[in-house]
Amino acid sequence: MDKKIGLVMAAGKGTRMKSDLPKVLFPVCGRPMVEYVLDVLEEVGVDRIVVIVGYRAELVREALRTRTGLEFVEQTEQLGTGHAVMVCRDHLKEHEGPVFVIAGDSPMIQADSVRALLEDYERKPAACILGTAHKDEPFGLGRIVRSADGQFSGIVEERDATEEQRQITEVNMSYYVFRCPDLLGALEEIRPDNCQGEYYITDVPGVLLKEGKAVRALPVLKPCEVLSINTVDELKTVEAAMQEAGGVE
Repeated sequence: MDKKIGLVMAAGKGTRMKSDLPKVLFPVCGRPMVEYVLDVLEEVGVDRIVVIVGYRAELVREALRTRTGLEFVEQTEQLGTGHAVMVCRDHLKEHEGPVFVIAGDSPMIQADSVRALLEDYERKPAACILGTAHKDEPFGLGRIVRSADGQFSGIVEERDATEEQRQITEVNMSYYVFRCPDLLGALEEIRPDNCQGEYYITDVPGVLLKEGKAVRALPVLKPCEVLSINTVDELKTVEAAMQEAGGVE
């Protein structure tokens, strides 16, 4: 299989956490949450790991100084998740194989889930493979819309969803495997046409689909992986779940 690159988005502030600490450095069970993501990428055999830093970048670099082999790219302006990947272009331009993109604030990430996505890519390469999950109360999350024959047809954000689409329980959790050249091409097409004026990585699968390229959504994520951290209360929920599970696999 082609070499694998992992991109870890770790540039955000985490405003709702009510702290000056970069979000990815908030401790979960005594460790910065980004450490769990890096552990999994190493476990599944990702060949190169690129960490995208931005807000208080020096703190993130310092926290990860003992880890060998990491590459850092600085996103000096935080203009969205799509922009975070754009600033990595120089690190990706010679790469032909898969790129796994994940948010650094995903401490419940499971190696089995990432492995399943990479293995699916190896069996049948695609422009994009999304890792999805089913969540009983999916409020606030992007819904996975499928065609009548079950194929991926798009991601609809909560604010844009119809009442019928809000009943969909399959959600996007920002686990992506992209074929690198397709990713780089699609990044040229996304636009900041939203109220935040930002470039979103969630727009990339739709661009690829319109270009007639293969995009698949695989509901392989485990229930624990739908636990997101945007507030201190959610952090406590994740810590409790991690303690109950005896740690992340």
